[in-house]
Amino acid sequence: MDGVLLVDKPPGITSAGVVAKLKRLLKAKIGHTGTLDPFATGLLVCCINKATRLAGILESLTKIYEGVLRLGVRTDTQDAVGRVITETTNLSFAETEIENVCAKFVGTMEQAPPIFSALKHKGVPLYKLARSGKGIVKPPRRITIHSLEVLQVELPKVRFKVCCSKGTYIRALASDIGDVLGCGGHLAGLRRLACGKFKVEDALTVDELADMAQGDSIDKRVITMKEALKGIPEVMVSDRMSADILCGRPLAKSDLETFEQGTSPWLKVVDPQKRLIAVVSHDGNGEYFRYYAVFPH
Repeated sequence: MDGVLLVDKPPGITSAGVVAKLKRLLKAKIGHTGTLDPFATGLLVCCINKATRLAGILESLTKIYEGVLRLGVRTDTQDAVGRVITETTNLSFAETEIENVCAKFVGTMEQAPPIFSALKHKGVPLYKLARSGKGIVKPPRRITIHSLEVLQVELPKVRFKVCCSKGTYIRALASDIGDVLGCGGHLAGLRRLACGKFKVEDALTVDELADMAQGDSIDKRVITMKEALKGIPEVMVSDRMSADILCGRPLAKSDLETFEQGTSPWLKVVDPQKRLIAVVSHDGNGEYFRYYAVFPH
């Protein structure tokens, strides 16, 4: 069983907790491609066995969230589970005013990761250090907000939808919007709707997966590695070259006559049976491809 499984994470459990349950169910090597906070719900893309080698590629996909911003209340964690720092009760914003502020956050910018996050400092998660009074501030990271739409305003709550790049903290975004409005705010709810082409509507709950595992039918919901990389250019090689690739022979661009430079930095390599045998990368320069992962059969 090598592939991708889409899980609809429930609230009150960590992403690592979901993965641990899947490991017990499937007795397989499993990893996920983007952490959701315990209070958050929605799509968790899980990679099984050999597909764990693709986690880095899948993690870089654009993500879509629906969230709830609670204006007027700042918390130390920038979400509803934190300690209240300040509180404002006099809120009288027009919907257009909130929309204009949200529009300012669309584009590429630097975002400082929250001190309560799963990022690590010397091997220790930041949230553990913060809880012990040793909060660590990490350098800002470049992120991109592709779109930010206000769906509903019922003060003090604002429901919104955001499409963003890897590494974007929606908690930090919600807090920043509240600060620009002058009243502060925190993230009161969050649900991940999509990760690249993967949609939460196609995901299964942990309970559903447990039932399917008992009936030995869970493999029907596993997305093959090749299908998981749909959209990435593909090139077929001969059986002889396939054997060379599986042995790690350097792969020159001249070896792939059908190769065409595209916008994707990745390239899928398949054998005559259309089985995925490798993923390589290229930057448009140089004579050789760089191996990202090889998949012997």
